[in-house]
Amino acid sequence: MAFLLPLLFIGAFVAYKVLPILLEPFLTPLRRIPGPPNASWLWGNLKEIREGSEPGGTTRKYLEKYGHVARYKLFLSSDRLLTTDAKALNHVLTHSAEYQKPDHTRAFLLRIFGEGLLFAEGSIFLIREVACLTSLKGKYTGGRCTYSVLKFIRELTANPAFGPAQIREFTDIFFQKSIQLRDLWITKTDAASADGDVARINVLSGLTNMTLDVIGIAGFGYEFNALNPSEKPNPLGQAMTEVLSSGTQPSVIGLVQSFVPILRFIKAAIITSSKQGGIDLSKRDVEGRDLLTLLIKANMASDIPENQRLSDEEVIAQIPTFFIAGHETTAGAVTWCLFALSQDKIRQQKLREELLSVSTDTPTMDELMSLPYLDNVLRETLRRHPPVTNSVRQATKDDFIPLSKPYTDIYGQVHDSIQVKAGDRINIPILAVNCSKEMWGGNADDFIPERWENPPECVSDIPGVWGHVLSFLGGPRACIGYRFSLVEFKVIVFTLLRAFEFDLAVPSSDIIKKANIVTRPIVKTGRDACMVNISSFFGQHMAY
Repeated sequence: MAFLLPLLFIGAFVAYKVLPILLEPFLTPLRRIPGPPNASWLWGNLKEIREGSEPGGTTRKYLEKYGHVARYKLFLSSDRLLTTDAKALNHVLTHSAEYQKPDHTRAFLLRIFGEGLLFAEGSIFLIREVACLTSLKGKYTGGRCTYSVLKFIRELTANPAFGPAQIREFTDIFFQKSIQLRDLWITKTDAASADGDVARINVLSGLTNMTLDVIGIAGFGYEFNALNPSEKPNPLGQAMTEVLSSGTQPSVIGLVQSFVPILRFIKAAIITSSKQGGIDLSKRDVEGRDLLTLLIKANMASDIPENQRLSDEEVIAQIPTFFIAGHETTAGAVTWCLFALSQDKIRQQKLREELLSVSTDTPTMDELMSLPYLDNVLRETLRRHPPVTNSVRQATKDDFIPLSKPYTDIYGQVHDSIQVKAGDRINIPILAVNCSKEMWGGNADDFIPERWENPPECVSDIPGVWGHVLSFLGGPRACIGYRFSLVEFKVIVFTLLRAFEFDLAVPSSDIIKKANIVTRPIVKTGRDACMVNISSFFGQHMAY
């Protein structure tokens, strides 16, 4: 009989863990919300979602069919809430302590990025170690709560590093690398012209190398030389490109281990300079051109308690986040912009004429921001082609999510709020909001920059941190580097559209969207993304 006790214990433990999962579909209030029929008891609607025409496209169809409040099924028939209601989304995004990333999402981010800003969750306040051990059930690292990292890093970087003043300094770097890319493509177009042809160039590849160089300098004071064909490829740069272009998700945090000597060097230089100068470093003294130096200097400030400082490992863990925020997203956004303009020569010419009206190749950030049609093209690109099409939050407590207009459940009852229980998951449908026909009209799928000259009044309710779109999310967890990305985007488009005319080298139907961290264009017949014909007009009078 003694051998039965361990089996009974194991059985009880399994039942304790598994039964709540099996019973969840019968207990959640989300089961009363309209949605598609359950395709599989095990996988729910996952197959249909994965086989959608584009990332985020299937959930968008659910909302169009079932209304502004809907639900669908995932693993073991668990329900996930969908809504495009602006008031509901604002509630979820602004109450970030009550609506956090689910454990499986955080585990995915931890595996790829380490314990960086994307991984950090929880209270927006710094939490003492004792709070971690008692109320957060031991979710801490190195004796100090990882949940404090979110607030701490945002305090150190958000205002000084990503504010207008610092971005204004980065503008020179944006132009330097954009012009270098332009000149490389001019060399290719000249060679093609000599053969009576136009150049066929993998635009995404070139933009990825360019933005990698930018984030290397602006983020870490480090030159990758990704755009310099005469240089030996940088190992870390190559590894990052492989990770971001592959279909797998290996750890990015492992790749940055080669950055450790650079980190140590910067930190040692800061310590030496402060000692030699007899400086008592404080947060007010934090200056520096690159983001990593800024973070290290701020972390070493004498007015930050020792138990609230980041370890070297936690500082290193922020590097992959800076990589993605300042590198891959911008390269993808500019590629989608050129993809859209290549199919609309009239709008491409309209934008080029505005850009050519500027008398210099390197305008100031303020001059760049004053170009209205460039701004409209940027907004329309990020509306129609957001880098990330969906995000997920999980309720940490029972709640009623308010609505701007009621919905009717499957029993015919009308509700002016959505009831959720602790553990329920909410899909933030970025693409569905950005392209909602109810908000944007019947042409919501079309690329029309002119719509921003008089946007629908209702889109002002979208709780995004920028531009009446949800591309950078909103609330405390909104993208802190959005200004960096916006100015870099404008610099790249300004430089390239003044020099080249863009045309697709393959039928547009051959280009599809695939999500691997961010949404990328992929050619069906191969892995070369968004091949584009380019004719050079640099230094010439524009003529068609």
